[in-house]
Amino acid sequence: MNRVARIVLNYFIKGLLVVVPLGAAAFLIFWAVSSLDNALNLSDELWVNPKTGKSVYIPGLGILSVLVIILIAGILVTNVITDPIKNWFNRWLSRLPLFKFLYSSIKDLTEAFVGEEKKFNEPVLVDVGNGVKKIGFLTQKDLTKLGLPSDVAVYFPYSYSFAGQVVVVSADKVTPIDRSAAEIMKFVISGGVSGLE
Repeated sequence: MNRVARIVLNYFIKGLLVVVPLGAAAFLIFWAVSSLDNALNLSDELWVNPKTGKSVYIPGLGILSVLVIILIAGILVTNVITDPIKNWFNRWLSRLPLFKFLYSSIKDLTEAFVGEEKKFNEPVLVDVGNGVKKIGFLTQKDLTKLGLPSDVAVYFPYSYSFAGQVVVVSADKVTPIDRSAAEIMKFVISGGVSGLE
């Protein structure tokens, strides 16, 4: 009977290792998409069922609206908006310091992941002393404007989080890692649990 219980427990643990990550990932994706859709979906305010007089909610319309707005913005920025319009927009932003700070910070973060000049594409290993090394991403190679000509800026993401910290270190303590940035980011965010292939 003990042997049967051990076999059942073993199967249960292996099933748990498959179901929990799949379920958690699916739940987080569903939660994020449905929250965004609920927040941006205006169908229940725009459409009314003529027979009942009640508003009609169309699932997915909020997400579709965002995708269409992003696509139209991309088309306009690429084909219509000229340098004088961009300069006017920058002058307008400079009059709103708090908005400019938030806008530029979010824009820089977005461009770091999906822009033409991706910032988190150089994984490095940093010797922090006492035999300890940290994995990070080189974000700035030239810090002469800060009076630090021989130093670089390295971003260290936290495990199980999208937060991190930027640390200025001596360039001679930084060693490039010959792996893809996505693979290293997955390794760090998983707390080192996701194996390097």
